[in-house]
Amino acid sequence: MERKQISNLVKQMNVDSATGPVDTRVQEIIVRLVTDLFQAIEELDIQPSEVWKGLEYLTDAGQANELGLLAAGLGLEHFLDLRADEIDLKAGITGGTPRTIEGPLYVAGAPESVGFARMDDGSESNKIDTLIIEGTVTDTEGNPIENAKVEIWHANSLGNYSFFDKAQSEFNLRRTIFTNDKGKYVALTTMPVGYGCPPEGTTQALLNKLGRHGNRPSHVHYFVSAPGFRKLTTQFNIEGDQYLWDDFAFATRDGLVATAVDVTDSSEIKRYGVDRPFKHITFNISLAKDSVSAPSAEVERRRLCA
Repeated sequence: MERKQISNLVKQMNVDSATGPVDTRVQEIIVRLVTDLFQAIEELDIQPSEVWKGLEYLTDAGQANELGLLAAGLGLEHFLDLRADEIDLKAGITGGTPRTIEGPLYVAGAPESVGFARMDDGSESNKIDTLIIEGTVTDTEGNPIENAKVEIWHANSLGNYSFFDKAQSEFNLRRTIFTNDKGKYVALTTMPVGYGCPPEGTTQALLNKLGRHGNRPSHVHYFVSAPGFRKLTTQFNIEGDQYLWDDFAFATRDGLVATAVDVTDSSEIKRYGVDRPFKHITFNISLAKDSVSAPSAEVERRRLCA
């Protein structure tokens, strides 16, 4: 069947057959996607059994709550970031910390504080290195932004996230820190580790078919926002991880690689209020001013809320 025939067929089924109110945007998107799907079935000679196996896979992935993971693994989230970069550039928005993927593991409602927060509940204090993350939030000209909202979340020593991992306490390794009058924030936490997709999960099953691994490097997620500035969704990946530039979710970008420095000096240990050597990461954040000429940087999607 030729493209024109397919297009007419899809239009007949999904446009001409309408008998009630139509959401024209949804209709436009569905017609295009279904037309492209039918064209792919024709060109690739996709068999009925393969179509139904694909639908069964999506059903299983949805039931396993892995569609968000799949979106990252197939590069969909990364593509949306690259497209957003292009849109910003056309709107004259330049500079600022690079964006990268959110991933599927954010939880709204983390405890809030100003300037400083301890993120961990102490349950892994003797199992993994202490980490102090600090930085300054500024505009693209370097002026500090007071009261910027810095939301931070990351995995524990087993690569698991609180709420999704019921063994962890509520909001373990999740905090919201508002910057102080100098634009600074400090987080006392533990070193995150890299992790992989659930080995028996639907995402890894598909990655296996593609000959790909499902591993992520050690990283820390951020939402950063302030009135008058574009919300930033980003993360830093930690230097030295074997998957730093081989992240299955394609989230590592220039400008988002952080180095964890060993701090052993007793005066520095005392100054930071800890009782032993620790790792230290500096992650400064630059926000671009908002613009009416660009789409909102706030992405609407379903997120867990405690």
